[in-house]
Amino acid sequence: MSYDIRLAKLVSGEMIVGKYDGEGRKYDDPATIQAMPTQQGTQMVLLPFGYPFDQDMHGQISLDHVIFEYKNCPEELKTKYIEALTNISMSSGGLDLSGQGSMGGGGLDLG
Repeated sequence: MSYDIRLAKLVSGEMIVGKYDGEGRKYDDPATIQAMPTQQGTQMVLLPFGYPFDQDMHGQISLDHVIFEYKNCPEELKTKYIEALTNISMSSGGLDLSGQGSMGGGGLDLG
């Protein structure tokens, strides 16, 4: 199963990642990306777009609400998105997203 996962910025300023549907001109199952300061620096947190009222990723966002589509979506972000969407942990070969040298951080280290 292969998804066309893309990163975009909405007219509201929010960054989202979701499954792009070129036919319907929409993003399915969107997640929002938020920067969270930590003691180690800044981490990116992936949350369902409807959070805190929706705990699952579902729904659609029309491309009418997108102001910018990024040319590339980082592979780490795609992997984390698929893991959050499916609740299945993907083998990453030691990919460290926490910036702490362990597999369990859940964020991209921007520090």
